Order: sequence, then structure tokens, then C-alpha cells
Amino acid sequence: VQLQASGGGLVQPGGSLRLSCAASGFRYSSFAMSWIRQAPGKGREWVSCISASGGTTDYADSVKGRFTISRDDANLTVFLQMDSLEVEDTAIYYCGAYYLGPLHTNTIVTTADSSAYDYWGQGTLVTVSS
Repeated sequence: VQLQASGGGLVQPGGSLRLSCAASGFRYSSFAMSWIRQAPGKGREWVSCISASGGTTDYADSVKGRFTISRDDANLTVFLQMDSLEVEDTAIYYCGAYYLGPLHTNTIVTTADSSAYDYWGQGTLVTVSS
């Protein structure tokens, strides 16, 4: 079982990045998928989540209107498109998989607690700096 996050890097303020989280070894399409970040010296912050069905998404207020989450179930990958990046977006970004069961395929989760997720990936570093 693995979640592999990638796509981080150094970008100037106002720029864009697209993060990817590739899943393997579990029934990915049955899981809600979240992005969580941790800035230097701060606690983890939930960023966004997409439901198992892909029909429901939600975002933290700090990124709403700038970030877009999506999933490609054929390729077992969830994406986070980050536009209009700000210095405050600098963080390690993690992806997590959360199983809610077959009756909750349109439900999202908003927790940043890694222990609440069934699977947790290693992070990818995003640095926004001029």
C-alpha cells in the first residue's frame, strides 16, 4: 500500500504548481482523498478533500478560489492544482486516503490528523519565494 506525492518545488509568488498523489495497493476509488499541509514551525492544516465519487469537494478558506482538487480514478491519482501561490503556501504537502464506506461516497473529510486516515503518503515540499 502506497501513496506517493510529487510535484513540489520552488515557485515565485503568483505562480502555479500541480501536485500529484499516486495510489497503489488498495481500492483507491472507494476512498475520499485529502491534501494536508504543514508549514515550517506550524501544525498541520487541512487543505482540501474530494469525495470517493468525485462529486463533492471542499477547501480551506485560506486556499479557496486558488486551489483545485481533482481525481483520476483510472490512473489512481489525485491532483491539487495550485494557482496564485502566496508565500504563506510554503509547506510540506501530504495526501491522505479516508474510507467512509459505500453509503458515503459523496462525503468529504476535513481533518488534518494523520492518524484519522487509513493511508498517508510522504510529503512533497512546496516553497513559494521570490
